[in-house]
Amino acid sequence: MRDQRVLDAFRSVPRELSCRRRIAPPRTTTRRCRSIAGQTISQPYIVAFMTELLRLRGDETVLEIGTGSGYQTAILSRLARHVYSAELEPELAATVTERLDRLGIDNVTLAIGNGVEIFRGRGPFDAILSAAAPATFPEELIDQLTEGGRCIIPVGVAESQNLWLIEKRDGGVVRKAMDAVRFVPLRT
Repeated sequence: MRDQRVLDAFRSVPRELSCRRRIAPPRTTTRRCRSIAGQTISQPYIVAFMTELLRLRGDETVLEIGTGSGYQTAILSRLARHVYSAELEPELAATVTERLDRLGIDNVTLAIGNGVEIFRGRGPFDAILSAAAPATFPEELIDQLTEGGRCIIPVGVAESQNLWLIEKRDGGVVRKAMDAVRFVPLRT
């Protein structure tokens, strides 16, 4: 990781608050940890990798699909002007709202519903990050990206997923396959 802002954001968000059981050492472990409702929090490396690929400068509006534990949400909130985060599980959303309040984060709008659709009226977004993998890329996300916007999303079925970086540039779309990954499936 080379982006100092991303490193600083990681230092400011205690990962152990998002885990069901305390892990040690909290910020440096390379393991996934469990949140509530059977959810897992991605390894810090993958959270950092995806975040850095967005190239956030601080004035962006970001769409996050799959709030989960809120760990990624909190990190994005330290790097962007505003984060719109969608979660399907009401129980997760309730705990994340409390957690964000405890961290003093007030630039996140959290909603329960389909992440691809629920904030359509708030876009277009400068960046989109998905923490869940659709079997195929949801093309309607292209319309929700600004010119110059970037989307990072895992795509594929459980046994065969790749992380994709999609950029809207010069009126076109540039797609680049990144690393092989394993994320929960995107539910709508």
